[in-house]
Amino acid sequence: MNPAKHWYALYVKSRSEKKVLTQLEEQGFEAFLPLVTHVKQWSDRKKKVEEPLFKSYVFVHSTDKEHYPILNVYGVVKFVTFEHKAVVVPDNQILAIKRYIDDFQEEENNLKNTELKEGQMVRIIAGPLMGLTGRLKSVKNKKYLIVYIEAVGQYISVNIPRTKVEPIVEKEK
Repeated sequence: MNPAKHWYALYVKSRSEKKVLTQLEEQGFEAFLPLVTHVKQWSDRKKKVEEPLFKSYVFVHSTDKEHYPILNVYGVVKFVTFEHKAVVVPDNQILAIKRYIDDFQEEENNLKNTELKEGQMVRIIAGPLMGLTGRLKSVKNKKYLIVYIEAVGQYISVNIPRTKVEPIVEKEK
């Protein structure tokens, strides 16, 4: 009978997340490092850079008996523990992080240089409300909007990422 494998969080040396991930995979371990792409601005250029979502953390799928070889990987500091026992990260949390990474889009890449104005009609282009239209109530911040959607004769307020809406060009009367 094979011992059960679980996801664990590893605390690693600062800025060594990618190296630890590579070493774990080379040793045959299933590991996960959630990376997000950001646009960095220097004085002379902009560049897309992949950075860890959680700085100094890497996730590993292993059994209890594999902890010692994992701790011997260069750059691994320790397992995240509670009461001196490595904490199991539930599978659904790992899946949620993976879904978030898949959905993550840097706002600059997706704003399409379109200025949205309060009172403007918008269409939801992604997510569970895709296809619905509504009127933009307010711009909450650079990333989020509050949209009123009329459904079943009732108006509902929806807080939605800016990247998931597009303006609807209203015809002039």
